[in-house]
This record gives sequence, structure tokens and C-alpha cells, in this order.
Amino acid sequence: MMETPLTSSEKADKNIGSAVVLRALHVIETVAAADRPLGLPELCTLLQLPKATTHRLCQQLEASGYVVREPGGRRYTPGARLLRVGFNVLRSGLTAERHQILTALVDAIGETCNYTTLAGHEVVYLDRVEARWPLRLHFDIGSRVPAHCTASGKMMLSAMKATERKRVVDAIGLPAYTPHTITVRPAFDAELSQIAQQGYSLDREEFLLGMAAIAVPVINTHGAVIATVACHAPSVRFSPDQAKEHLPQLRQAARKLSETLAR
Repeated sequence: MMETPLTSSEKADKNIGSAVVLRALHVIETVAAADRPLGLPELCTLLQLPKATTHRLCQQLEASGYVVREPGGRRYTPGARLLRVGFNVLRSGLTAERHQILTALVDAIGETCNYTTLAGHEVVYLDRVEARWPLRLHFDIGSRVPAHCTASGKMMLSAMKATERKRVVDAIGLPAYTPHTITVRPAFDAELSQIAQQGYSLDREEFLLGMAAIAVPVINTHGAVIATVACHAPSVRFSPDQAKEHLPQLRQAARKLSETLAR
């Protein structure tokens, strides 16, 4: 059955609709790529759109949950709905292959391993494979843990630009989860600097007493750290030195995961 040709008016409406969708996507892309919240004047400049158009698009995206304004401010940052989209994108497509990479890592190390990323101010578990120990710490895929006192979170924070990292850490604060949590800002900044230099991060019972962890970065094709591979275990058998012995296997798994992101 032949389709009825569109009238000139219908074609115009279709083109306008397509332009609006593309502009909205451009706003989302610009806000997501920024290393700080963006105000309306900055967005107008970056998008090369009139103020009224940009304002209308931001209002629509804010109402839909894709962007959100800072409390008491006028600058825009990614909203909860956009963060969920990013989380689902990371999990989709090659999930089975990535899970197999993580499974092989657990078989090699003998401890529980996680594939995580940063969503907002928290670490989210994209995937997780449990070791075959009778007593285990259980977290479901999608679980969230603090960024400032976990190996994965500190790894992600250390890779951020200074301005973005300051904004995130200011929002998080440094609340104590255990007596080992780093709660003093200069000491925390020094910790992140060391992590950035050495290329791995340690959790020395900073999140949970009796549990230690190590994390390495997963880097995308643009050289940005977008996720981590982490391994954790009871600290009685997972001292910092014992954890660092697994760095070759962790980094190999991270490289393999990075390769799946390029497809």
C-alpha cells in the first residue's frame, strides 16, 4: 500500500519537529560534557542559539528530568533521568562479554570483582561477580555506595578536572563511615593526587570495617576514565600489599573492558 505524500505544511512541521529534537539533544550533550554546571548565557554561546530558544529547551528538559538546576542557582547540570540513561547505555549491548571478562578476573584472583561508574555523587555497580567464599558482602547490580571512601569512587574522583572534582567533593562532604575514612580535606586531596599518579586506588577499611578494596580505571577511546574495575575482600587476607599483587590482572581486565567500549 502506497503512503500518502506529505503536504508542504506537514513537511514543514516534520522538519521543525526534527530540529527541536536535535536542539534538545545538543543541550543534553553540552550539559553532560561540561566539567561544571552551565548557566543560560554560557549555553547560548556554546549552542549558538537565541536566549529565548535555549531557555525554552532547558525548561522542557528540566521538566522531564534530563537536566536540573543547582539549588538556589540558575546553572544547569545533568538530571536523574539523564544519569539513568548513561547508566543503561554503559550496561547495554556488550553486557554478556563484559560479565565474562569480570568472571575470568574473579577466577584468576579468587576475590569478588566489580565494574563500576560514577552516577552523580555516588558509585554505581554496573556489574559484579561474587567469589566463592562462604561469607560475602552482597551488593546488587545498580547498588550505590559513597564515592569519597571507596576505591572505585576515589579512582573516579582523582581523574576529574580540578574544578569538577571540587564541585563534587563540596557536594558530598567527607562524612565518616569508619574510623579510617579520610575526613580532612587537605589529606583527601593529597590522597587523590597520589591515586592519579600511581594509577590505582585503595580502600583501607574506609567504607566498611574489615573490608579492603583496590580499583583501576577503565578508559574510553578519548582517554577519559569512565568506569573502574575493583576487587574487594576481608582485610585480614587483603592487605594493601596483597591487593597490589593483583594489579596486573585488574589492569588486563580494564583494558579488555575498554576495548568493548570502542565497538
